[in-house]
Order: sequence, then structure tokens, then C-alpha cells
Amino acid sequence: MTQHTQASGGPARRGDGTADGARVAVVTGAGSGIGRAVAHALTAAGWHVALAGRRADALAGTAAGADRPGSPAALAVPTDVTRPGDVDALFAAVHDRFGRLDLLFNNAGTFGPPVALDALSYDDWRTVVDTNLTGAFLCAQAAFRAMRAQDPQGGRIINNGSLSAHVPRPQSLAYTATKHAMTGLTKSLSLEGRPYRIACGQLDIGNAATEMTGRMRTGILQADGRTAPEPVMDAADVARTVVHMASLPLEANVQFATVMATNMPYIGRG
Repeated sequence: MTQHTQASGGPARRGDGTADGARVAVVTGAGSGIGRAVAHALTAAGWHVALAGRRADALAGTAAGADRPGSPAALAVPTDVTRPGDVDALFAAVHDRFGRLDLLFNNAGTFGPPVALDALSYDDWRTVVDTNLTGAFLCAQAAFRAMRAQDPQGGRIINNGSLSAHVPRPQSLAYTATKHAMTGLTKSLSLEGRPYRIACGQLDIGNAATEMTGRMRTGILQADGRTAPEPVMDAADVARTVVHMASLPLEANVQFATVMATNMPYIGRG
């Protein structure tokens, strides 16, 4: 069974919002990288944040970094988003702790191995699809149920897309396929959420400096066969964009946005 721990601070009351009026967010993949940056930015903006990820120690590190004087407490919930039981436990913990949910940042994901199509194993394909697509679906479904049932009704889902939702890199078939599928998930969630004040948008991110993108700086295969380094941007720049999207009233929605390192080879890629 998934266990959850309160990172710091006292409990908030249940009901229409929390005792201090703060909104409540779930961030998946919160143990590092973009997830950690977004969790810190939301906490700094006054949100209660539930941190979801597979590694309890990594979540504890994120929670420690989010613990600032006057900031709401973070809730760390070790979660494997590919497991329906873990996802159910995550959203049950959020309901028990905060009583409502205002935002899901659907961020958990993996690149998979950078190999040619004929070398991509079935197991590696399934790992990428299960994490990037099925995990995003399971979390979105659970968030949708919570947002539809709560009073006041509604909330927002922001999916982490990628520039690979538009154009592929070499040797990225599984990742690219799931990110194209994420766009379809985003559009369908937007449509399904209309009657219930549930907004859904997608942020397509290019070359944020994280542990997952270290090879961008040292050299990565280009479409013309060269290996070349690419510029990166601070993950905090992505986080600021997420906070802006999340802070809009539910009557407004950023449906799709792109934030990327200015000089990365995206426009004209290939």
C-alpha cells in the first residue's frame, strides 16, 4: 500500500477550499527536474502541493526545498503512476489531507533508451507508454473524478507535453509517439471537462536543464546525423509558465503553450 507523509505544517480543514484559502495541486514526477521546480514555484505562490513520485527520498528532498516560512505545507506521496492502486491512493490522500483538488500537473515521464527503431525492445516500448501515456491517463481520470465531485466544482489539468509532440528527434520513437498521444489526451480532456468547469491545457517544453536532459549539453544526435550540443534553459522558467497557466480563472485557459531554450534547433528541425 502506498504510504503518505505530511512534509511540514499543520493540517488544513476540509470543505470548500482549505482553511487558509490556498488552492491545492498535485504534481507528478515531483522528485526531480521540472516536477521539483514546479512544486517549488507553486508552493512559493501559496499553493498546497502534493508531491507524487516513485522515490520517497527524492520527494523528501523536494519537500525540504519547498519548506519556506509562511508557505503552505507539502504532502509527499510515493506513487508509481503506472499502477492504478497507487494513483487511487494518491488522490485519496489528497482528499483526506486537503478536502479538494484545484490542479493536476501531469508531469511524470521517461525518455526511454535512445536506440534505432529495430533495436527498441518491447519492454522498453511498454515502459515508455505505460509511464508517459497510461500514467497520465490514470492521473487525469482520478483528478477529473475529484474535480467533478467536489464543491465548488471544477479544476485544471496541465499536461507536460514536449516539442516531440510536434516533431521527433532521431531514435525517440516511443517517446515521440506518447507525446503526440498526449496532445489527443489534452484535447479530449478539454472537451470532457467543459460541463464540469474542468479546464485542461498542455505545456510543450524544450530543453529545460534537468537530470534527464544532461546529454543536450554534451552532444545529442541531430536529424542530419551529426552529434551536437544544444542550448538549455532553467527549469524555473518552465515553472513560472505553469504557475501562470494555473493561476488563471477557470473561465480562461491556455490550451497549448510552448516554452523552450531560445536557440535550440526546433524551428526548422529536420
